[in-house]
Amino acid sequence: MITTGLRRIYDPTFTVTDTYKDSLPDLQNGPASLIEGANVPIQQVGISNFRLPLKVKSPEGQPLLLEVSVDGYVSLDAGKKGINMSRIMRTFYKFKDRVFHLDLLEEVLHTYKEDLDAQDAFLRLSFSYPMLMDSLRSEMQGYQYYDVAMEGHVNAEDVFMKFMHLDFVYSSACPCSYELSEHARETRNVAAIPHSQRSVANVTVELKDSFFVEDLVQICRNALKTETQVMVKREDEQAFAELNGAYQKFVEDAARLLYDELNSYNSIQDFVVRCSHMESLHSHDAVSRICKGVPGGLR
Repeated sequence: MITTGLRRIYDPTFTVTDTYKDSLPDLQNGPASLIEGANVPIQQVGISNFRLPLKVKSPEGQPLLLEVSVDGYVSLDAGKKGINMSRIMRTFYKFKDRVFHLDLLEEVLHTYKEDLDAQDAFLRLSFSYPMLMDSLRSEMQGYQYYDVAMEGHVNAEDVFMKFMHLDFVYSSACPCSYELSEHARETRNVAAIPHSQRSVANVTVELKDSFFVEDLVQICRNALKTETQVMVKREDEQAFAELNGAYQKFVEDAARLLYDELNSYNSIQDFVVRCSHMESLHSHDAVSRICKGVPGGLR
């Protein structure tokens, strides 16, 4: 049925008064009788991927201005219809001019709990973090970009947990392929090239103390040795081939090397790692997962 008599206009001069604002319907804060489905608590309700430029703390003291994607959630108790989603953003915007680091997330999360009357609060900031990287031999430099996330959680007892996530890209030369290639050269004088592939370590750490992106990147570099390069001349390409020859690794090796390095840092309370070697020999990936093994911890 077509409703008649309504004006199909937008009036840019219309002014919202307090009385008019009070008259607006608010189903999100409506009675429990309006709840659809089971009237049970929900662990996380909020918004994902709202973006804004934020200053992120660096070890040099000069913050980096980065485009950041924000996920913000709070818990919803049974008996409540919903939350004011826009308040998640409005609360976060109170901090938009601050320099962000992991410990600042605790302050934001406590504000979330207060503003939205929630038991738990969760926050994740995702961004691409630039770091200057030296070439291996040609003395050039280029920017390497790392996919990073800072994550914080405050529970009903106001216990704060902080995490950092990093995707570290490296090269993995297969030890088995190397031996087979050498065998072909030595026994039949046949040219053979060992296969290697671009690989990714997805690293998540739970932290006790202050920590920078640079710290986690350096841990991965120390463990794996064969990070992919930015600026490359012929001498750098040869050096990279030598580096891969010196540090050949199966996907299991990569996981254990990272375990050994991560486990040596007192600032890291817990960790979980997923290594993926995107095979050039196979049409599938080789994957290994490992965690520290803390009871009730990351898995």
